[in-house]
Order: sequence, then structure tokens, then C-alpha cells
Amino acid sequence: MGQGRSLRAPLLAGRGPLAGVHPLVAFALVAGLFAAGVLVRGVLGAALLGVLAAAVAVLLAATWRVLAPGERVGRVLVLGVLVAVAISVL
Repeated sequence: MGQGRSLRAPLLAGRGPLAGVHPLVAFALVAGLFAAGVLVRGVLGAALLGVLAAAVAVLLAATWRVLAPGERVGRVLVLGVLVAVAISVL
């Protein structure tokens, strides 16, 4: 892989791909995407919520090993609720 970071290397706080994103910007993006999905409804709204659910699933998979069991349950619950909302807007 050369000088790049190994794909198997553990994630360290402040060194991931989202390290440079301000938390307020991330929150606004997620809240806006969720609101747009709920307000638009139909296939487009479900697709927007599906994109959000996919992002949550990727983050969950990337951090699974370092999460405590209670944190895992909470995040899987959030993902399940998001998928349920996406289905309900169809």
C-alpha cells in the first residue's frame, strides 16, 4: 500500500476522514438530510433517508470494535429507527 494508512489500522481520535469536519456542520448536514427526507416523502424522501441510514451503517461498522455493548445497542437502535422512518415515508 505504500505510505498510505493501512485499511486494517485502528481508528484514532482526530485522525479519521471526518476529523476536519466541524461537529456543527456534521450535525446540520444530518439534520437537514433527515428533515428533507421526512418533508419530501415518497421515493425521493425514502432515498434521502436511505443515504443517511447507509452513512450511519458505515460509521457503525467502522467503530464497532471500540464501542461498548451499550453503545452498540444504542447505535443499532438509532439505525433501526432511521430505516423504519425511511420505510414509513414511502
